[in-house]
Amino acid sequence: MRELTRSNDLVWLSWLSSLLADAGIPCHLLDAHMSMLEGSIAAIPRRVMVADEDFGEATRLMEAGKDAVS
Repeated sequence: MRELTRSNDLVWLSWLSSLLADAGIPCHLLDAHMSMLEGSIAAIPRRVMVADEDFGEATRLMEAGKDAVS
């Protein structure tokens, strides 16, 4: 597993998870439940992890998606 990105932006993370799922790339969101420990201040960003073999395609999709939204 490799870290694709990390963020505190829940909308961005939801969009990225959907984008990857549509492309058939499974991803795992780590640290999603840390807000209970940190007091919901979003101090710990959530990490999006993908399999090593999917990392290149996932990165390409994420970057292309950023350009399309901008």
